[in-house]
Amino acid sequence: YSVSVSEEGGTVTFLHRIVPGGADRSYGVHVAQLAGLPRDVILRAWDLLRYLEGSERNGAAPKDRGNGAIQLALFGGTPPITEELLKLDVAAMTPMEAINALYTLQQKAKDG
Repeated sequence: YSVSVSEEGGTVTFLHRIVPGGADRSYGVHVAQLAGLPRDVILRAWDLLRYLEGSERNGAAPKDRGNGAIQLALFGGTPPITEELLKLDVAAMTPMEAINALYTLQQKAKDG
């Protein structure tokens, strides 16, 4: 069983009706949009969905939107490592303190 869906001009409407059979395609990204996830998350999800749906045909890797391996925040907010970076008073640091702080942040970023 699946939820009945109406598609018109790129707009998806969930009809609140359960029908026999599976869905003809994935509507997860549409649900994410309705849930209000950030634009960057939605764009990345579309890229990955297109890749997964077409991977048997061309094997092209998903488009990198400059995010690399960085985990996107689902609901905005500043990543903890960015908060730590913003708290640093770089102008008041000695060069050695700055290098040590940078090294510490780099290790935290590597550890996840």
